[in-house]
Amino acid sequence: MKYFAKPFLMFMLAASEASAQNPIIQTKFTADPAPMVYQDTVFLYTSHDEDNAPGGMGRFLMRDWLCYTSTDMVNWTDRGTVASLRNFKWADKAITGWGGFENGAWAPQIIERDGKFYMYCPVQGRGIGVLVADTPIGPFVDPLGKPLIGDKYDSIDPTVFIDDDGQAYMYWGNPNLWYVKLNKDMISFSGEIVKDASIAKKKDQPDPFHYQEGPWAYKRNGNYYMAYASTCCPEGMAYAMSKSPEGPWEFRGYIMQPNKKSSGNHPGIIDYKGKSYVFGFNYRLNFMITEKHHERRSVCVAELKYNPDGTIQELPWWTEKGLDEPGDINPYMVNEAETIAWASGLKTSKDSIGGGIYVTAVDSGDYIKVRGVKFTRNTKDFRARVASMSGGIIEIRAGAVDGKLLGTCVVKSTGGANLWKTCTAKINNVNGTHDLYFVFKGKGDNLFNFDSWQFK
Repeated sequence: MKYFAKPFLMFMLAASEASAQNPIIQTKFTADPAPMVYQDTVFLYTSHDEDNAPGGMGRFLMRDWLCYTSTDMVNWTDRGTVASLRNFKWADKAITGWGGFENGAWAPQIIERDGKFYMYCPVQGRGIGVLVADTPIGPFVDPLGKPLIGDKYDSIDPTVFIDDDGQAYMYWGNPNLWYVKLNKDMISFSGEIVKDASIAKKKDQPDPFHYQEGPWAYKRNGNYYMAYASTCCPEGMAYAMSKSPEGPWEFRGYIMQPNKKSSGNHPGIIDYKGKSYVFGFNYRLNFMITEKHHERRSVCVAELKYNPDGTIQELPWWTEKGLDEPGDINPYMVNEAETIAWASGLKTSKDSIGGGIYVTAVDSGDYIKVRGVKFTRNTKDFRARVASMSGGIIEIRAGAVDGKLLGTCVVKSTGGANLWKTCTAKINNVNGTHDLYFVFKGKGDNLFNFDSWQFK
């Protein structure tokens, strides 16, 4: 199934020309964003709603966890699947009636400590597991062979942070908030598992927090924050503050009010290059395809701003425009085709031979937008790594899908969908910074696969 059915193509073109940036991933359905800053790069981990998730509220179909990276917050590179339910052998018979490994890969979070990367994963109905890797994109392995947290504690949506004194905490839960102190090894815990008393729901008592699920814990300027999905349904994003990681918490308001456009939301918050950002999700791409609700969500991002007292300024609902960041792409290095600011009608896949990620499902009229490409030299040639059984063309345009034509790269048959060759094009000289569009044309569907590009 194509994400953008062709009847919606003209709408998509108009949205792109208006500089649409939300949702930030268009080639897959993504949810439950878990951003991590590491070595000047944002690693965005997400859960993954399958294309064929059935219609209806709460009918999730989720098998694995994905990763995307960015150094400018507007162009995102697909790093593929970093883990799946199959990493947890103890979940072999995961959820009765849900098909074993076929479902239940819910909202994760990843954190680095002492050069190791720890991925906390809820397996729906079975508890919270932990995976460990030496790099941010794996390979991840299960060091315990069992859940870190069992299934008796509202065991979904873990969030982990390490305080200034080195003590690590993990929080989780729906409809209550739970926490425990993690040991320095990050795969075991000390002390009791605690149900937070200040946020806990009490029968026949007011519920000022409206806590639902999806907690995100962090510390900033001496304040502890607990952001979370609030109310249901629809869900917004609210937050509480404290002077201690163990509470008591004080409700401080909404980051984003609930909106009937989206039954859910899920905060992930980072500071990066002098700004703060909050990630969440909406259902925009699903509703471009159908008026019927499917659990097919799409991650969004907005800039987050704080008041002098540390409180958070409330945001409007996710704008289609997204961030104003200009982009920062060097065209003279080899750029992955799956580094995308906006895409129409495309998907990504993993090369079964080389293991890399590439752009696929290329039909005539589909396109990729790359934001903020900085041309600083006398640019004459363009090269693209492609594979094809039939062929087509890549129009290279500046500024818009129908913007200035810089050149045309003719893709001929390479003899196979994974037999890669280089196609070249002469370029009309271009200078300055431009949004670059690769517009694909040809006859039929699945014209070719697109792996990387470079200007000379």
